[in-house]
Amino acid sequence: MEGDAILSVNNLAGKTYVVTGATSGIGFALTQHLLGLQASVIAVGRSRERCEQARRHLMARFPQAQLEYCVADLALQAQIHQLTDELAAIHERWKATGLDGLVNNAGTFTFWRTLTVEGIETQWAVNHLAPFLLTSLLLPLLQVPSKAKIVTVSSGSHRNTTMRWDDLQLRKFYNPVQAYKQTKLANVLFSFELNRRLGPKSTVHAYAVDPGLVNTEMGNKTGLLLAGWYWKYRRRKGIPAEDSAAGIVSLLINPDARPVDGIYWKHGKPSPPDPDALDPAASKRLWRISREMCDW
Repeated sequence: MEGDAILSVNNLAGKTYVVTGATSGIGFALTQHLLGLQASVIAVGRSRERCEQARRHLMARFPQAQLEYCVADLALQAQIHQLTDELAAIHERWKATGLDGLVNNAGTFTFWRTLTVEGIETQWAVNHLAPFLLTSLLLPLLQVPSKAKIVTVSSGSHRNTTMRWDDLQLRKFYNPVQAYKQTKLANVLFSFELNRRLGPKSTVHAYAVDPGLVNTEMGNKTGLLLAGWYWKYRRRKGIPAEDSAAGIVSLLINPDARPVDGIYWKHGKPSPPDPDALDPAASKRLWRISREMCDW
């Protein structure tokens, strides 16, 4: 189910969603889809200027929409805590009954090993720890409505990789592709473990989504000529961000979706993940390490 076809089958009036990485690519397209279905959306972006540009564009198309953009650098846990307070304040101002969904879409790719000011490898901080911490902090609001969904954007890159348990931040030898693949495997393990901890009777369900190869600008943000050239060449084979976002919306509005049928989805349908992503020992270990790294 893609594009405008979604708009004809459902209405999300009265429902509230949080979308990260929402100033471009999949996140922006997803926010646009949700507003078209009359949902209320709290969107998150890193640049104040780009947030304002995105907000103006969307409000021009949907003048009656209930939309807020929040500015936060999700590489930094201190800003995630501040963001959570801001989201809660907006939620209260809107008089919303909890959150109906959270889409952890923000992601990054760094060619060189770089650390955040909090001392954490950047890909690990943005792609894994940010979804872990933001979800954990917003869980009370997500548990209020029925059938809330937590969607974390992973990738087919999670396949055929392993967690470097002795060196998760790749201090000894940094390979940017390995670092990225590891965070995408962590996304699926996180979703698997979250469902296990919520329990079989929970109405809150977590999923990891494979957006497919998408024509986005993520790899161009490295600032490196070679990396930018490679990403530009690679993304030519990708699908439009709108099509990928449509698959995520299909999951969000699917009343029959259950983790028991699959926690890993691609283009609106369950898809088998790599078997290592469903290892309970690994998911428990990752959860414990993530809590320690987030001091939560």
